[in-house]
Amino acid sequence: MFTFVIGGAASGKSEYAESVVLGLPGRRVYLAAMRPVDQECRERIEKHRRARRHKGFETVERYTDLAGLQGLEGANLLLECLSNLTANELYDPEGGGVEAVLWGVDSLLARCGHLTVVSNEVFSGGGSWEAGTRAYLWTLAKVNRTLAARADRVAEVVCGLPNVLKGGAFP
Repeated sequence: MFTFVIGGAASGKSEYAESVVLGLPGRRVYLAAMRPVDQECRERIEKHRRARRHKGFETVERYTDLAGLQGLEGANLLLECLSNLTANELYDPEGGGVEAVLWGVDSLLARCGHLTVVSNEVFSGGGSWEAGTRAYLWTLAKVNRTLAARADRVAEVVCGLPNVLKGGAFP
């Protein structure tokens, strides 16, 4: 089973995705994709760690090459977040490009019990971006559309409220 959760910054998408995984029986793995490259990233990572501290998640930090992960058979995975993973695969020296993102998700789906992927809504905030940022946003939008089409369930979270777009009610 594959659940895709999307939303804007601070929309409550992470909390909602966690609640989906917490409603599933069995092993829970939080797959963290944000690199701690600066203080702001470290603070966000710590905020997420505190929020799930007593929720029974194992944390695996993986920035690229999801297909290479081992030991996740049958687990309920929460990938947080696709936006970071996509940037890592596109711009890190060890990254494999957008194909590695899609292949990695497919690989996880083939091995895990349930996959929940969190991603950021792009372009809804408006604004003017430099060419490199615009190219990244278009790539992420394409990956979001591709994975939403593949997902069994899709929800957009706005102001902490899930709007189920595909697949009916969530557990």
